[in-house]
Amino acid sequence: MVSAVFHNPLEPTPGLATGSTPSAMKNVAPSPINESARGQNASKAVAGAPVQASQPAGRDWAALSRSFWMAVLPPVCGLGLLVALWAVVSTTTGGNIPSPKATWLQALEVFSNPFYRNGPNDQGVGWNVLMSLQRVAIGFGMAALVGIPAGFIIGRFKFLSRMFNPLISLLRPVSPLAWLPIGLLVFKGANPAAIWTIFICSIWPMIINTAVGVQRVPQDYMNVARVLNLSEWKIATKILFPAVLPYMLTGVRLAVGTAWLVIVAAEMLTGGVGIGFWVWDEWNNLNVKNIIIAIFVIGIVGLVLEFALIKLATAFTFEEVKA
Repeated sequence: MVSAVFHNPLEPTPGLATGSTPSAMKNVAPSPINESARGQNASKAVAGAPVQASQPAGRDWAALSRSFWMAVLPPVCGLGLLVALWAVVSTTTGGNIPSPKATWLQALEVFSNPFYRNGPNDQGVGWNVLMSLQRVAIGFGMAALVGIPAGFIIGRFKFLSRMFNPLISLLRPVSPLAWLPIGLLVFKGANPAAIWTIFICSIWPMIINTAVGVQRVPQDYMNVARVLNLSEWKIATKILFPAVLPYMLTGVRLAVGTAWLVIVAAEMLTGGVGIGFWVWDEWNNLNVKNIIIAIFVIGIVGLVLEFALIKLATAFTFEEVKA
């Protein structure tokens, strides 16, 4: 038995002489050394096949290239279509609408010094954008401080929900600019009136989305809180807030988009420094190139705000809510 394990693999196996039958060979267990040698030879044979190893890499590169072009090509085609239509409109109007090339050259001049100051009514586009963002931040912050707690309370108690729902349904469809004269009457100034307009247009999405999120919290959570005899503060912080956070961030995103839309129109009416006033002032100077530049600036700033809030909402959203 011992000699059968430690014999030389080159020597014939005992009991298998020349001329042994195949049936006898079947009954002999294979040697572990021979098995390892076969494994090494098989691995060498596989390693010597470069065609099979290169095929998955080729497929990966093709998939990456396809995904890259699908991500880049459609937006480029969309921008190209916009520029082409813009050029056609400029040609058909006899130059009343500036061409893309002329607007691009004007944009290079405008953004070469965006923070100049030649007086209270002659400032660079950078100062105007910053002033508009400041008004939006103040009005939106005040709306968040009022609207989010109000949404929690309205969604938590049925009596308050039935009490305030008719008021919200009545006031929400009113145009934000309709509130601007009320702000001018009460605050006696253009800047606080614009901030008041941002506040009144931003508060409704936050109240409604937060209240809906509170009302959609599973009843099992509230039953557990009742069994544990949790206080109202712990219910709000430990149960409602984590569950309502995705809805609340959706309301915040809608409110910011609405606020950025409204501030341009409010600044056109109130004057002062701001991107809306800059558009109106350039119209009074019949500088259409700067108006088109302002349109693109407003769109880019709104896109950046939207993208930032989407990333924030995604970071604080549960997977089942994302799906």
